[in-house]
Amino acid sequence: MSLGGYVEANGRSVTRAPDDLYREIGRFLSDHRLSPDPAHYAFVHAILSEPDGALARAAAALVDGGVRLHRDDISRLGGPQGLSQPVPAAAAPSRPAPTRLEIPLAEAQTDALAEQTQDQVEAFAAVIRAIQADTSSFGVDLARNAAELQRGDPIGLNTLATLTGEMLKRIHASDHRLQQATAEAEVLREKLTEARAVARRDPLTGLANRLGFNEALAQCFQGSRSCHLALCDVDRFKRINDEQGHGVGDRVLLAIGNILAEECQGHLVCRHGGEEFAILISDLSDAEAFALVERARDTLRGRQLRVRETGKPLGPITFSAGITAFRSDDTQETLFARADALLYRAKNEGRDRAFADT
Repeated sequence: MSLGGYVEANGRSVTRAPDDLYREIGRFLSDHRLSPDPAHYAFVHAILSEPDGALARAAAALVDGGVRLHRDDISRLGGPQGLSQPVPAAAAPSRPAPTRLEIPLAEAQTDALAEQTQDQVEAFAAVIRAIQADTSSFGVDLARNAAELQRGDPIGLNTLATLTGEMLKRIHASDHRLQQATAEAEVLREKLTEARAVARRDPLTGLANRLGFNEALAQCFQGSRSCHLALCDVDRFKRINDEQGHGVGDRVLLAIGNILAEECQGHLVCRHGGEEFAILISDLSDAEAFALVERARDTLRGRQLRVRETGKPLGPITFSAGITAFRSDDTQETLFARADALLYRAKNEGRDRAFADT
């Protein structure tokens, strides 16, 4: 699903009537499953009306074969939240050679989040140090004043008013700093929550990574729900990397991840490592779980993925799968070993197939 079908004809840019552009925008929104709200319309209008612009090139860099643009992609490119913002350099490569586009974008986001969190930690620490210093100084002053009162030295009204005013001033300052510390702590909490979420996401596909998957798996072991594990391995993926380069390989993995997420909605899909994906299937029978994986395999096999730079078809992309149901005496190791054995059988018997518990 490249942008070429919307912005070119016979290999060249064309001038379109407003009605044609309106229809193309509607088709684009429908194909990418984007809601037809004004912000999305404005974004699509911007890339289709200027197909040679930086925004259109950046969008094309994220779209290949069956890959759709998502709301977070549009926001990252400067979409509904700010169409006038410049396109990040990492999202708009200046050369057509295959690049590992998705990983630099994700790394940039992670680095930015880490920097923001560090700034917030330092700001919070500075507020706490200021509170501690003020409290210490206030304590010294109170001790001195208390000593004066204990000695019985006469204190005039002016002196007493000055002391009282100083105490009130210190109290108000401390209250302000405490409010500031509370606000800083809340922002820090939000940043740490965001950091935990990032740590559980695969930077290439946006799916859960192994850490996030293992945490969800542990919850299934503790509950009483019916669950299945499906291990899916892309067939002959090394050939794609060797013949087309890792940039194309990355986009193939991204497309497969999107297909699995779409076909397995309601279930947790994870990039478990390399070209292997895992699906945690909940509340389905054995037959339903198997049918779910089979539909995903059929969808992927029927998707015509092409090399973005040349338009050359990659041929059928398939995966093999092993599907097993949770058992009451399972551990994580026995569960994965059983699914892996079924996956190995599928690979050994010709690939492009799935096997489940009998």
